[in-house]
Amino acid sequence: MTRHRLLLGLLALVLATVASTTLLARAGARPDPCATKGAQARERGAVVTGSGARVLVIGDSYSVGAGVRPDQSWPVRLPGRVRVDGFSGSGFTRGASPCGDVSYATRAAARRLAGVDLVVVEGGLNDVDQPLADLDAGYERLRRALGERPLLVVGPPAVPLLPYDDVAAVDARLAELTASHGATYLSMLDTALTFQPDRLHPDAAGHRVFGDRVAERVGQLLTRRSRPRP
Repeated sequence: MTRHRLLLGLLALVLATVASTTLLARAGARPDPCATKGAQARERGAVVTGSGARVLVIGDSYSVGAGVRPDQSWPVRLPGRVRVDGFSGSGFTRGASPCGDVSYATRAAARRLAGVDLVVVEGGLNDVDQPLADLDAGYERLRRALGERPLLVVGPPAVPLLPYDDVAAVDARLAELTASHGATYLSMLDTALTFQPDRLHPDAAGHRVFGDRVAERVGQLLTRRSRPRP
């Protein structure tokens, strides 16, 4: 009986040690950054602002509003009924994100686009270290996913963290690709923004400037679309 109790006591001690080690490991574990980005994307995607023409924004952390409140992110300043499909760190290329293929084209293909009056695709900063050939391929996949839907492509702004020439190269190629498909391109290189301490993401004031610049062009495109044809 004594030996039996001893064995049970040792077994309970082992189980308690394993459980404690597991709990400590879980407590000290860092959250999965890709899971965090996915959760942020879903939270931002649940926010719908405005009314009228249906506008879909596909973009990166700028669209999500990383570092600011959702109601301070630039898409809220757009006219129309605006939904956002943003994923931090993503871009036109598949290799832009370490979280797998969350490229714009892949996400656009997975969405229900029926009834969308205008698609606004914003980004390019996460593509600066990707081959231009991959940028071309990502843009082509995006156009196929969107079909004939009206498209406004909003290019990357100049940011203190990244070399200007690298950003300008992406801007130039996106402008060429957009023109070749008959869509509308808005360069943001000359837009003066203010930034958060990371020198990459706009602060609340920077989002206002960014959003107002895009809103002006979106308003023009929606007005043009609503005019009756002769």
